[in-house]
Amino acid sequence: MLLLHYYLPQKLIKDNQKMCGIVGYLGKQNAAGILLEGLKRLEYRGYDSSGLAVFEDGNLIVTRRVGRVKELVAAVKKAPSQSSLGICHTRWATHGVVTEQNAHPQLSSDGKITLVHNGVIENYNTIQKFLISKGYTFSSETDTEVLCNLIAYHYAKEKEPKEGSRFAQSVRKAILHVEGTYGLAVLCADCPNEMVGARHGSPLILGVGREEILLASDVAALVSRTPEVVYLNDGEVVQIVGTDFTISTLDSEDIKPIINTVDWDISEGELGDFDHFMLKEIFEQPEALENAMRGRFSLDQSTAKFGGLNLTPQDLRQVDRILLCACGTAWHACLTIEFLIEKYARIPVEVEYASEFRYRNAPLDKNTLVMVVSQSGETIDTLAALQESKRKGYTTLAITNTVGSTIARESDGGIYQHAGPEIGVASTKAFTSQLMIGAMLALFLGRLRDMSFNDGSELVTGLKKIPDLVREITQHCAQIKSIAKKYTKKQDFLFLGRLSMFPIALEGALKLKEISYIHAEGYPAAEMKHGPIALVSEECPSVFFATEPDTLAKVVSNMQEVKARKGQIIVVRSANCPLPEGLADDEVIIPECHQAATPILASIPVQLLSYYIAVERGCDVDKPRNLAKSVTVE
Repeated sequence: MLLLHYYLPQKLIKDNQKMCGIVGYLGKQNAAGILLEGLKRLEYRGYDSSGLAVFEDGNLIVTRRVGRVKELVAAVKKAPSQSSLGICHTRWATHGVVTEQNAHPQLSSDGKITLVHNGVIENYNTIQKFLISKGYTFSSETDTEVLCNLIAYHYAKEKEPKEGSRFAQSVRKAILHVEGTYGLAVLCADCPNEMVGARHGSPLILGVGREEILLASDVAALVSRTPEVVYLNDGEVVQIVGTDFTISTLDSEDIKPIINTVDWDISEGELGDFDHFMLKEIFEQPEALENAMRGRFSLDQSTAKFGGLNLTPQDLRQVDRILLCACGTAWHACLTIEFLIEKYARIPVEVEYASEFRYRNAPLDKNTLVMVVSQSGETIDTLAALQESKRKGYTTLAITNTVGSTIARESDGGIYQHAGPEIGVASTKAFTSQLMIGAMLALFLGRLRDMSFNDGSELVTGLKKIPDLVREITQHCAQIKSIAKKYTKKQDFLFLGRLSMFPIALEGALKLKEISYIHAEGYPAAEMKHGPIALVSEECPSVFFATEPDTLAKVVSNMQEVKARKGQIIVVRSANCPLPEGLADDEVIIPECHQAATPILASIPVQLLSYYIAVERGCDVDKPRNLAKSVTVE
């Protein structure tokens, strides 16, 4: 029997989810507590609504709530469960209002099937019409409910097979009819000791513990229970019965699982003494930068080395063009990496939005090397760009922070960031880690070409100083907090920089938009006169980057144009770039460093500025409205 806490019929529309958290548990212990603990660790993946389904006294109990996971926790506490099997979900919706009936788990109208889902069922409308003709009804606005009813339809038709499970066969048959993406954890009312999972285009990971098996969309939900995980591939189905599991293809061919060990201290995902994960991760950047460099310089300290590129020096010398693909903050990192590689390795570089590259037929030279950048390793557009590149026969490398991610597994080689888990939605340490790896990659490629030993050694020395210089900047957070208070009520900002500072201007503007909801734009400083200067006023402050003596006079000229129009100026400048007295209203001085590392140091003050402005405005820094940590569904 299926017990529901509500029933509200509504018209069906597509429920396009950007990123959601899935956790499933089958073992010997209380499922609800374990599921909710895992869900709290995945709340950064979605926080519009959440839900949980468990077995209790032969019944399938479903609880769903709008809002943060704490609302679900409170509801579950009112009716404690002793079940050892369950699934749960935290949702981030783009289509379909945020209501309890749209939350997951979704349920079939015959009460036999419940599931949680991350993804989009693109042909949901056709399937829904067919199911309505068969007597199935719908109570939510979600495409997920269509899949749930489809599995129930096949389960009702399916006879008990000679081998395997009627339940698992029903899931397999249903998803053969599905167009789109999915990461699923499914329960059946007739199977109190069984759970089925499947993935296509959306991450799903199996946790193998002692007398317990877990399913999740992110290892963050698993590591407190077990470090042993199996990363499911597209087109794979996992059947969990008791404490055993089998993995097979959609064609029922058995697959031997590869068990990986997650090297992640659970404390890395804890808030500790910080008020927000974003602030914690800003202060973790020195260690993240050290980890990016660890073991990656040659014995003579003149170049970098990367063990996972899977390309010989001879292969790399044939490269005459590099294409970088990414989205969001990672795209800004790519713009900086473009500057560094072209300056130090003299290789032409082009930067593409991954979301555009996957759809346009871009002509690529045969000696083009494609590199994709994604912190999560699951960004759907970046993954699609990687797959499109490989489909056309191009060597495709990846820079990612997540070992075992889909992008890491599907690329021809790559570089792990080793920055540790990043929980805050606004990327900080992952971004500067990408900049560090970009500088090291420029060094590595430059030394393969015409960079001298002395220039290489100088660059290595400069990069190794950066973690301590970042620590020095974070010690001035009180000054940056004081500056932030002055600008809390502003509704518009301009961020302006030249050369390698232009991408940092873009990133600074994005950070402010993401977490404080202030409109902000980043531009090359010289482009200000070509339109943006029209915005300059007492109510629109400008953040300038003055970090290079060679362009300092030009930046000063741009600043004077702003002052002439009564605009307020905040400047982030290097210690070796003095300004005329009184030109800037506020300034943050960063230490002098090697030019290749300047973008890293210049990023820290604007991260802190955005953070403190958002806090002063009362914004939820770690969970900004309308955003999720990573876009895993188009």
